[in-house]
Amino acid sequence: MQSTRSPIKHRKVFYIPGFDPFPARRYRELYRKQSQIQAAISRYRITQSAPVAPSDRFGWSVHGVFARQKVDSDFTVLEWSDLVKSSMSNGIFATYRQMLNTAWIYITTGALIDIMRLRRGPVLAALYPIAMLVLQLALAIAMAYAVVSGLHPRIGVLSWGGMGLVWPILVLFQRLDGRLFAYYLMHDYAHTAQGRGTYDPALQQRMDEFRADIERALSDPKWDEVLVVGHSSGAHLGISVLAQIIRSHRGNGRLSFLSLGHVVPMVAYLPQAGQLRADLYDLSRSDQLMWVDVTAPGDACSFALAMLVRHYRFDLCSDRIPQPVARLTVRSKNGIWLNVTPRDQS
Repeated sequence: MQSTRSPIKHRKVFYIPGFDPFPARRYRELYRKQSQIQAAISRYRITQSAPVAPSDRFGWSVHGVFARQKVDSDFTVLEWSDLVKSSMSNGIFATYRQMLNTAWIYITTGALIDIMRLRRGPVLAALYPIAMLVLQLALAIAMAYAVVSGLHPRIGVLSWGGMGLVWPILVLFQRLDGRLFAYYLMHDYAHTAQGRGTYDPALQQRMDEFRADIERALSDPKWDEVLVVGHSSGAHLGISVLAQIIRSHRGNGRLSFLSLGHVVPMVAYLPQAGQLRADLYDLSRSDQLMWVDVTAPGDACSFALAMLVRHYRFDLCSDRIPQPVARLTVRSKNGIWLNVTPRDQS
């Protein structure tokens, strides 16, 4: 990590969203509103306009005046919302099947216990969609039983009439998910667990496209800094993308990474997440970029204060690639120390 830098006047920003089905325009509007609020608090000036640099991706430009420093930034959203939407297209039955499968993966692999040892808040948040979906099913059965029993006391909920009432009640709950977020969160966790830590081919291809965009910006001498911002699930996508760039020695001292509200352990503890763990290792020890991680304990879904990582100890293969055997085991006041040991010795 670099300790000193020349003043930044021209910055290229790439934003990787989390598991959200929203279009890129939503992030522009959020930035437009919230940046003005923050500018008023911190007493600087900021204006937003159409993007200056031509791009096939959605973006915008920002001019900021901070005391005596002026900075022009060009924002680009690295979208994967289409992949998110496709993974959220499952119906009610498929969602309940995802719930059982996701719970099975985290429990049988030992990932759930490891994550709970690190921080219990996000685990409780992860249990929310499971509890809510089970509660909805129980309520649907109870309501159907009450209706059918009211019509005839000898007709139970398991009759065809009773079962026919359960489904429309579940459909009603699904339509209320804009307020309950049970289906949305369940799809998020199921997407994370589906490959037991591996990136599916469609997502890996999209990440390769992200890398190409970032590398083109790094090759442009116009930018004093190329900043990648990853939020939530976008943080570990950013880690893997940037690790590939770092390995090719293209960071060239102008690359920075800002991770916001990360959920890295939800993926890194899964048994086949060797790529992400190797990416974490390479990125954390690189001096080609500056990495700043920001989390808030008030965000129950993120692993607040569970990173920055201060030390890694990896067993290495003969080709010096880290083995996929990471476990976070020890907490300290200054952060989390990764004590990486083989599974058969843990």
